[in-house]
Parts: sequence; C-alpha cells; structure tokens
Amino acid sequence: MPDIHVSAAVIVDREGRVLVVRKAGTTRFMQPGGKPEPGESPARTLSRELEEELALRVPERDMRPLGRFVSAAANEPGHRVIAEAFAVDAEPEDVTVQAELAELRWITPDDVAGLPLAPLSTEHLLPLAWPGRMP
Repeated sequence: MPDIHVSAAVIVDREGRVLVVRKAGTTRFMQPGGKPEPGESPARTLSRELEEELALRVPERDMRPLGRFVSAAANEPGHRVIAEAFAVDAEPEDVTVQAELAELRWITPDDVAGLPLAPLSTEHLLPLAWPGRMP
C-alpha cells in the first residue's frame, strides 16, 4: 500500500474543543497539516501548512511532538497516511480558512458520531486530545 507522509496538528482550545478542517472537494474532516516539501522537517512542514491553511503562525519550538501514527488515507483510496503529529495551542479567533480549505469546525466528543472524520483522526489523534472521552 503506498504511503503518504504528512505532519498534523492536534489543536485544542481553552474549552477543550478540537479543530478539524475539510479540504475543498473532500467530505471528511481531519486535523490541519499537510505533506512536506523536499528537505523539510515534520515540524517545519506543519508550521508552513498552518500558516498557509489557517493564517496561524506557530514557531516550531511551540509544537509538542505526539508521535508517529499510521492509518488508511481518508481521501486517497488504497493509500495509507503516516503522520507526525504535534500538539499546538490556538483559539478560534486565531484561525481563518485559507488556501485549499473549504471549512473548519471546533468539535467536542459529542460531535464525533455525526461528522465524517478521517481514520487518522478517529483512530489516533482525537483520542490523544480527549483521553477516555471518545465515543
């Protein structure tokens, strides 16, 4: 199965909600982030992607590594995604939909069942944001 390498942000606001985004032309929500450019570190990739997608400037030193996670790719059948994930602090007023994003939402565990989410989000990243609270 072909691999897609990405960096992803688990962004939790002061109310405990997690930011998820939906890219234009897709149906599933996922953590913000994206694919590296040649020679980029995972943290540098995420810093660039957050600025491009959300107008959010996060220095690499302010990202807390969460680990590497593997899941089926949400939007590319037959592929798997390998994600380097980082915890990032932000609030709703800090982010704006830009670039290839169609929509963003701040969600709680109660929203998970009714929202189409990427496997990486449901299997790995949201459980990190809400330990023991996933439906």
